[in-house]
Amino acid sequence: MKKYIDSGKKDTRSGFGDGLEELGKANENIVALCADLTGSLKMGAFKKNHPNRFFQVGIAEANMMCMAAGMTIGGKIPFTGTFANFSTGRVYDQIRQSIAYSDKNVKICASHAGITLGEDGATHQILEDIGLMKMLPGMTVINTCDYNQTKAATLAIAEHKGPVYLRFGRPKVANFTPEDQDFEIGKAIHLIEGNDVTIVATGHLVWEAIKATETLNNKGISADVINIHTIKPLDKKAILDSVSKTRCIVTAEEHNYLGGLGESVARTLAENLPTPQEFVATQDTFGESGTPEQLMEKYGLNAKAIVSACERVLSRK
Repeated sequence: MKKYIDSGKKDTRSGFGDGLEELGKANENIVALCADLTGSLKMGAFKKNHPNRFFQVGIAEANMMCMAAGMTIGGKIPFTGTFANFSTGRVYDQIRQSIAYSDKNVKICASHAGITLGEDGATHQILEDIGLMKMLPGMTVINTCDYNQTKAATLAIAEHKGPVYLRFGRPKVANFTPEDQDFEIGKAIHLIEGNDVTIVATGHLVWEAIKATETLNNKGISADVINIHTIKPLDKKAILDSVSKTRCIVTAEEHNYLGGLGESVARTLAENLPTPQEFVATQDTFGESGTPEQLMEKYGLNAKAIVSACERVLSRK
């Protein structure tokens, strides 16, 4: 079984900030807008080095989205930055009407997603944003797993024509993907070869899936692990190729099981290859205050929960 090494825990939001700064140096059409969270979104370097292309709009997220949409008309490539809750739920009307419906080239970059926002609690956490965004026609939805992948994705979406939702997190997590990776939108990454069960994971749950395979291997269970960084468009071929071999699947995400990656996978299977599936996700609930580790344990979003889900789905084959 292939081994993955944590090169040192780093927060994914810093991957976004470093990627944005690199883009700022390379392309004068890149502009950045922030809703009073420059430090939290790690946009300080861009602000310092490209002050004429940085716009601090204050706590006015709806205005920020409309400003970004307007900037695209002049050929600019706007990157908006705020918490995932405020990047989606607070401004859904503006995104739908001014960005998605109008097919504007806006990159909606959302930090502090899921319950690993932690102590700020349910009002700042969001567990339904992937569902909100993937249902918008023409919207690309990306959820990265570590610092390196977030930086690579930030660079990649600048080249993509059309609206993008890029989702990442607050805490420091394992950094295990290649530093020099080429990020291909819509192309899943096959991490570990296995024959007994497919594990499809996204975001922070990818590393947890890798950890789960060690426990599974000790139990004599061989897991096929796929990193789905792009929720939409979904790499259906990668999923179906794996499931045609294993005949059962577990999906893992830091999101509500309603509307997230798991539902997209379930639809793919229902249409092509009906297969037993278990969902590692939150169960139609809001979050609460606590450390990221406490919340991941309570809501069943860790390697232990993935192992249990694999055992359940294997019993249904």
